[in-house]
Amino acid sequence: MHEDGNGGGGRAASPGPASHVERPGFLALERELTVLLRRARASQGEMARAVHPDLEPSAYGLLVRLDECGRQRATELAAYIGVGKATMSRQLRALEELGLVGREPDPADGRAWLVALTEEGHERVRRVREARRARYAGRLADWDPAEVTELARLLNQLNRGMEK
Repeated sequence: MHEDGNGGGGRAASPGPASHVERPGFLALERELTVLLRRARASQGEMARAVHPDLEPSAYGLLVRLDECGRQRATELAAYIGVGKATMSRQLRALEELGLVGREPDPADGRAWLVALTEEGHERVRRVREARRARYAGRLADWDPAEVTELARLLNQLNRGMEK
């Protein structure tokens, strides 16, 4: 994919040349998000390998979710990540084999299980997340702290809007 987000194919049909999606702000947003997302995918692989050399990049987000929210049912995790039950079961099995997560019976429903990070999983995820925040701090050292806070606020607003 090109830096500007155009994959070389034709343009999608739009309502007309004066359409709001053709405005410079939306074009710049598309371009910058494409770059950011590509870098985030590459970074996710690096972070996953830092947690464990055999960890799949897609499983890193699952570990972060468990780190932030605590134990959860596999069905909740699958819905949050956006995968099916079979995919989630496969990922959780792999994470268990690596010693990063464990399962325990759900006290609210004896038929269900709760998934949680193990102590090893917590420690590995903590180290990687701290290192990532330190990289952000280094790369944004010349930013005004208020700008960093504003960027976080705007990204939160964007993420909430994308959930609708």
